[in-house]
Amino acid sequence: MSNKVVRDKNWWKESIIYQIYPWSFKDSNGDGIGDLQGIISKLDYIKSLGIDMVWLNPIYKSPNDDNGYDISDYYDIMREMGTMEDFDTLVKELHDRKIRLMMDIIVNHTSDEHPWFADARQSRENPYYSYYHWWPAEKGKPPRRYSHFDPAGNAWSYNKATDSYYLHYFSEKMPDLSWENPDVRKAIYDIMRFWFNKGIDGFRMDAICYISKDTTWPEVEEIVKEKYRSDWSAYYAHGPHLHEYLQEMHRETLDRPDVTTLAEASGITKDEALLFVKEDRKELHMLYHFEGVQLGFAKEGYKRLEPGGLNLPEMKQLYTDWNNVFAEGGWGTIYLGTHDQPRMVTRWGNDEEQYREISAKLLITFLLTMRATPIFYYGDELGMTNIRFEKIEDYKDIETINMYKYVKSQGGDTERFLKDAQITGRDNGRTPFQWDESPNAGFTTGKPWLKINDNYKFINAAAQDRDERSILRYFRQLVLLRKHKPVLTYGAYELLDPDHPQVYTYTRTLDEEKLLIVLNFSKEEVLYKLPFVLDIDTEPLVNNMLSFRLENNEITLSPYQALIFGPLPTELQPLRDEAQALVEEQPSGKMKEKNSSLESNELAI
Repeated sequence: MSNKVVRDKNWWKESIIYQIYPWSFKDSNGDGIGDLQGIISKLDYIKSLGIDMVWLNPIYKSPNDDNGYDISDYYDIMREMGTMEDFDTLVKELHDRKIRLMMDIIVNHTSDEHPWFADARQSRENPYYSYYHWWPAEKGKPPRRYSHFDPAGNAWSYNKATDSYYLHYFSEKMPDLSWENPDVRKAIYDIMRFWFNKGIDGFRMDAICYISKDTTWPEVEEIVKEKYRSDWSAYYAHGPHLHEYLQEMHRETLDRPDVTTLAEASGITKDEALLFVKEDRKELHMLYHFEGVQLGFAKEGYKRLEPGGLNLPEMKQLYTDWNNVFAEGGWGTIYLGTHDQPRMVTRWGNDEEQYREISAKLLITFLLTMRATPIFYYGDELGMTNIRFEKIEDYKDIETINMYKYVKSQGGDTERFLKDAQITGRDNGRTPFQWDESPNAGFTTGKPWLKINDNYKFINAAAQDRDERSILRYFRQLVLLRKHKPVLTYGAYELLDPDHPQVYTYTRTLDEEKLLIVLNFSKEEVLYKLPFVLDIDTEPLVNNMLSFRLENNEITLSPYQALIFGPLPTELQPLRDEAQALVEEQPSGKMKEKNSSLESNELAI
């Protein structure tokens, strides 16, 4: 098949997703916690971004051991978030603005306060006992399983009334459901249909790869160590009936063109991705992987980055490999920040004030020019940064708090842990949205549930809305560009100069249109020889700076400069010595240094 041919078009492939963490977006009632009415009040702002779908983190009834990822009632709204009437209003108002809604759903586990588990833990004879995974105490110690959120790393907790241990891959307040029980699966499908009938357009499926368990409960520590390189997520993601359950889910709830799914694919490799999203598999629609956001993590320590910064050739190869996975089937997504990640400009750009804006624009350019559905996290469009808490008492995130307890219990270096968390901790990405320079950044009239970054006085939506050169304005225009150029959605991707340590260059090609994207991922000025001979009068379609310098087919790239050239001929002349000589023979204008801004080019429609 030609790499210039568009495969099946789908609305979710053409969408740009905007993730909202409702706790931190906008508080409407002064209790310091964001809510549905707060989101509703900002829908015109959301529409102004040009995005197509909102991914909303959990708003179901919950005791909030993990901010809503522990559900106590799938059919009700969390008290802090509002009411079902508020939700119905949100759906209607989004749809009136032609914005779809993707709900976050958690079906690997419930809260321990869910009525199912409240009944299950009373007696082994209770019908709901079989809704969860148990290990009878008379059989001795349960086989080792790791918990992501348990301070001791133990995924089994003892329940006195039943004299048995229950399984929890996350917090002890989040017991895992037994998908092996068909009644559980039926109940989950009923839940999904309920929300589809409420008018939602899709589900982001939390920890969906964990739902199938080997209920013979073998001892697996050596298997995890040898086969999965001590990655428990990878072991958990390979249950014996996983794909059988996903195909059943599709038949029961997803076999319709108006909905989509986004799978959190922790533990899944690129070799397995198509098993989840290839069209003829009839399982899910899109997934997102963790290989990209885990780049640079050291083997020692928890979420500790290797010294030396970003290894760009490694990053380029990884994202190219993932692109190639979906070249002939299925579909992927691309993101650099979520509620589980730090702020993207701190982690992947440079949040020093001289580089923050320009590197944020570079990252936005990268996400909106790759061949995948881009996901942006609220605040990415402003270049919001990590807050860098200095004390464990400032954190609200269960993962960070319990891992700190674990490191302390093991006699580890807690000071080093806190230093690492300033870069990679999840609460960095959960601080309240910075609306304006008024008290509490315009987020709340009360005390914010999580501290607000002090830089809100100069990083906020109101200020950037007034500034023609702001990150927010740039974001809106790049979104507009992607909407007007199908080549950026469906065009073939080709990596160029894979070994260059500072510059990420690639093309996107569809039919007779080609775009060339050049991204300087460093804070150094780079003299970069273009891989193709460009006409001497070629201007960049997009430039995240005010000027660019071109001489003899070489560009002097400023720190974090991002350029898009095009449309170009699909058969560009490769740069050879003789071709370069022809360029050098141009009689005048060898050196080109022109004002070239986003707003002054074709993009300003």
